[in-house]
Amino acid sequence: MRTNLLSLILMGLSLLPTTAMDAATDHLPTTTVATSVAGLYPIPSSGRVVYNFSQGWRFHLGDAEGAQASTFDDSRWQVVNVPHTARLEPYEASGCRNYQGVVWYRKHFTLPADMKGKDITVHFEAIMGKQEIFVNGQKVADHLGGYLPITVNLTALGLKAGDKAVIAVKADNSDDKTFPPGKKQAALDFCYHGGMYRDVWLIGKSPVAITDALEAGRVAGGGIFLHYGDISEQRAEVYVNVEVGNSGNTPSAPTVTARIKDCNGKVVATMKKTLKLAAATQQTAVLGTTLKRPQLWSPENPYLYQVEITVTEKGHTTDGGMVRMGIRKAEFKGKDGFWLNGKPYHQLVGGNRHQDFAYVGNAMPNSQQWRDARRLRDAGMTIIRCAHYPMDSSFMDACDEMGLFVIVPTPGWQYWNKDPRFGELVHENTRNIIRRDRNHPSVLMWEPILNETRYPEDFALKALDITREEFPYPGRPVAVADVQSAGVRDNYDVVYDWADNIGKGNWPEDKCVFTREFGEMVDDWYAHNNINRAARPWGERPQLMQALALCDSYGEMFHGRRQFIGGCQWHPFDHQRGYHPDPYYGGIYDAFRQKKYAFEMFRAQDTSASPMVFIANEMTQFSDNDVVVFSNCDSVRLTMFEGDKVATLPVSHNADDKPCAPVVFKDFWNFWKAREYSYKQRNWQRVSLLAEGIKDGKVVASQKKMPSRRSTKIRLYADTMGKQLTADGSDFIVVVAEITDDNGNVKRLAKDHILFTVEGEGHIIGDGADIMANPRAVEWGSAPVLIQATDKAGKITITARSAFEGTYAPAADTLTIESVPPTLPACFTDKTTITRPSSRNGKASTGNTATMTEEERQRTLEEVNKQQAEFGIQ
Repeated sequence: MRTNLLSLILMGLSLLPTTAMDAATDHLPTTTVATSVAGLYPIPSSGRVVYNFSQGWRFHLGDAEGAQASTFDDSRWQVVNVPHTARLEPYEASGCRNYQGVVWYRKHFTLPADMKGKDITVHFEAIMGKQEIFVNGQKVADHLGGYLPITVNLTALGLKAGDKAVIAVKADNSDDKTFPPGKKQAALDFCYHGGMYRDVWLIGKSPVAITDALEAGRVAGGGIFLHYGDISEQRAEVYVNVEVGNSGNTPSAPTVTARIKDCNGKVVATMKKTLKLAAATQQTAVLGTTLKRPQLWSPENPYLYQVEITVTEKGHTTDGGMVRMGIRKAEFKGKDGFWLNGKPYHQLVGGNRHQDFAYVGNAMPNSQQWRDARRLRDAGMTIIRCAHYPMDSSFMDACDEMGLFVIVPTPGWQYWNKDPRFGELVHENTRNIIRRDRNHPSVLMWEPILNETRYPEDFALKALDITREEFPYPGRPVAVADVQSAGVRDNYDVVYDWADNIGKGNWPEDKCVFTREFGEMVDDWYAHNNINRAARPWGERPQLMQALALCDSYGEMFHGRRQFIGGCQWHPFDHQRGYHPDPYYGGIYDAFRQKKYAFEMFRAQDTSASPMVFIANEMTQFSDNDVVVFSNCDSVRLTMFEGDKVATLPVSHNADDKPCAPVVFKDFWNFWKAREYSYKQRNWQRVSLLAEGIKDGKVVASQKKMPSRRSTKIRLYADTMGKQLTADGSDFIVVVAEITDDNGNVKRLAKDHILFTVEGEGHIIGDGADIMANPRAVEWGSAPVLIQATDKAGKITITARSAFEGTYAPAADTLTIESVPPTLPACFTDKTTITRPSSRNGKASTGNTATMTEEERQRTLEEVNKQQAEFGIQ
């Protein structure tokens, strides 16, 4: 029987705050190998030359006449590094306050000497909006869309090693209905944050080399394609398709070799094939082998083999790279549910994810992509639905590593354009997404349609066909879409819906059901008052209400029906939105990635993780007498005042509801009793709560909390999560200043402003940018700042002090961290300029939203309301 815990507790609750805690993640790696570049991890002496091309771009906000010309004077433009956002925005920048319009990037460079004899390309991972690209004044590319790679061939333009050149990019993130997503930002649940927000690479390949799947543009072809035959615990049939091209003028007979290595670097299989290539042709080597007793990939064991591929001719290596391989068998069996590696698998529960971060919008470095995947896995999630576009390739790499399944969608949200070209662009995006992401073991499903959109049936069926054409092998990722949409119910592999709808009407028994967005409980889609949305600064009661509400929604993902395979929470990270003045506050983390109580609730649902307990009560004068504890143990013992009051309650485990229901100790905390110890007896040390998690009769986890006393200190910590800051000019980490008492207890109710200063090889993002980044207000006991590395490895010293110092102001703190050199060399001419950004008041947030009438605004919001209600968002 399902219980609504929130309704049981709500009558007696009057709460408020959290302490920083690390999740139990000992089963996950803390580091990863070097970044993949255009789908391949570079390997030494491969013949392929790769440079970081993200440094030294000159930037101009707004249009600039003649900026495409090689002789254009850009000397007054700021020099920036990529990933880069068009404009830094305040922490709360929803409601179309972000910049929309034209921006320009220009890069002066000299092609490195080791590019001699190479075919040279510039690989842009993504640029928001629509783009025009020029090399030495010549237009070389027009591109529509902000989420997929763009490649420019410099060799085809006659450039070679030693040549100087200028590449100019005009990007425009203004509303444009002609290409997906197409919807104007004023009616959008996320933002089109502008800029060159993903990495750029300079790649040099020999004339005889592995092709790029997106450049090749062939159905189920180009580049490297991993696929499988029979998979079991005893054996796995592994196939590696490698397309090699010969751009030279003479025939070639290269040998393609694939070496499969285990996680320790031991070669477990080697495959070879020699090809015969005429000039200006390509051919695919299909390599196959059988691995005995393979390590199978799963969320619990995300085992990755390394497949090193080389192309050699006459004893000389001309090209090569490595792809990571996770061997797994996923099956969707209708009423029998989801099976993994030959066995029924438990519910897939996770979250949706936007690429949105405080201040920088979409411009997240690879390290933060990795940390986001880690944060989601730390919360016990096993599946992520990308919303509503393909993610950065480094995020996909991290999901492979962390054991997170991924649903990858084509860009789109509540918009359909009847112009046939629009649908063609959607399908083109889908093909390129599959070609980019097909080798990731994390990819479980493709979402090849437009989210929450009414589109014609022939569009849906064509989208489905594309997923099968582009991945024509056994074990392909399946296609998923909303069951209400045309052509989906009877044809798609998996359907989006709610478990309660299974069996109603003409329900197809052969379809597994997945809920794409759970947790939303708005009063209506205009006001957006919602019990599952709680900004972290609102404090203890709102955070607890959010956690309990989400816990009830979490329980809806467990119905005891195998046909219903799980769902994704909307949305684990707070993010900016176009159509509402408030950011989305429903995250279990805020936009700086600081945890809320709801994170601990999620973590407690993972019974396979390390034992944990968390006390969701800060013992303040405003805290509720009922004490809620989240735990994945069998029972919890709670002790007050060092033994004056002790109680033990079971953790309710229900296979058809919440895996681990919150434990509520009724009328347990008493401020007046605590006052007797601290005020009357001068024995404040006895005022504490101790929660102990018990399994099999033994205490296996514990947490002790004390009420914070007087604010006396500032405490700094860097949220590195085991990954060091890289000195590439764009990487950043979050550093947090907490206000504490003498004993280190965070003063959640403290009010102050923290002024940060930095010395050494780093600087503060947004310092002096009119976005209230520095000084930063203390909220819920802490004030975060973003520290970005320079391009020189070294020590960075951060100091935090009260912006208004005095005799009793909290004492300052200093933290020193150290950045490390990047793994790949950089190609750039202009040195980054660290300047105080211009005032936001100097540039209007231009775009189509500025001229909307009140009638147009209302009509836009009514349209959103109708569509969200129509697609069953509950």
